[in-house]
Amino acid sequence: MQQWLKEVARGKRGSKDLDYQQTKEVAQSIISGKATDAQIAAYLIALRLKTESPDELLAFVHAYQDVSEKLEWSNQAIIDLASPYNGRNSFTGSIPTAILMAEYGMPVFLHGSESLPPKYGTTIMEILLQLGLSVSQTPQGMVKTMEEVGIAFANTEVYCRSLGELRGIRKELGVRTLFNTVEKLLNLAMADSLMMGAYHRTAINKIAPIFKELSFKNVYVVQGMEGSEDLPVHRNSFIYKITDNKIESSIVKPDDYGLLVQELDKDNKLSAQEQSDITLAILSGEQSKSLQPFYNQVLFNTGIRYYLFGAVNGIGEGIEIAKQQLTEQRGLSQLEKWKVSQRKYIIS
Repeated sequence: MQQWLKEVARGKRGSKDLDYQQTKEVAQSIISGKATDAQIAAYLIALRLKTESPDELLAFVHAYQDVSEKLEWSNQAIIDLASPYNGRNSFTGSIPTAILMAEYGMPVFLHGSESLPPKYGTTIMEILLQLGLSVSQTPQGMVKTMEEVGIAFANTEVYCRSLGELRGIRKELGVRTLFNTVEKLLNLAMADSLMMGAYHRTAINKIAPIFKELSFKNVYVVQGMEGSEDLPVHRNSFIYKITDNKIESSIVKPDDYGLLVQELDKDNKLSAQEQSDITLAILSGEQSKSLQPFYNQVLFNTGIRYYLFGAVNGIGEGIEIAKQQLTEQRGLSQLEKWKVSQRKYIIS
């Protein structure tokens, strides 16, 4: 470990990128327990200052994929929605959107963990618990649930214990590290498609080259809220389709669909209970003035995903389907089916 630390921690001018194989050795040293906590922390901070190369990121993704437990389904084209593991302050529209997608016959996989730095926001796991769902199904139970209702959630630190073992170090460091990206790309569900978020084009350019070495066939990276896969309805956003080493970009405008709203207070952190209440209200078809920004967010993101993943011919068509689903409370019924399926297939 020390020999590689000397390369990445030489300072702003002297540090250099390690190649894929060298970085894989670093990752394996961490996974095996050969690297000390001090060495791991030093490496992560040095890499943050230097910024990791695509090869360095890919090596860590592959190393942690190698020690992750994978879920195997029966011939389903799964869509992986990769939300930030450090949580959100804003409304996590991906949860009701994922439920609507599952109801419409598009299998969706969610994953996450307990909240992490630097944000310590409200996580998907916390919200699902408030909705009355389990976040600790057995692999066999999860597969049955996915096959029955088309949606599942996994606590990543259970399926990749080596990642969970780093939680203490990550909490003590308190800053973003490459693991904030690695954990999103483990592909526990062996999904064909991925949607994830990024803050800006620079981050997207860094991530893009690694997808040619990963198993996803359809990849969309969006300029979402708080770096998430949730597109906002208070501004226009970029969507990037990544194929091989090529990036195609397009702009989506909520105003084109009558969904533009004023930005909400970014400093107002919504608790898991508040997020659960909003989600249940929207799935119940409520359209009060106070719910309008969240309702519009769910419509916009659901319509976009229906279009991107080939269920409809246009975003507007997808939005109309989502409206109908909410009016008819089909999302609420799907949520209940999810709970029933979890109870049916033993939870540990």
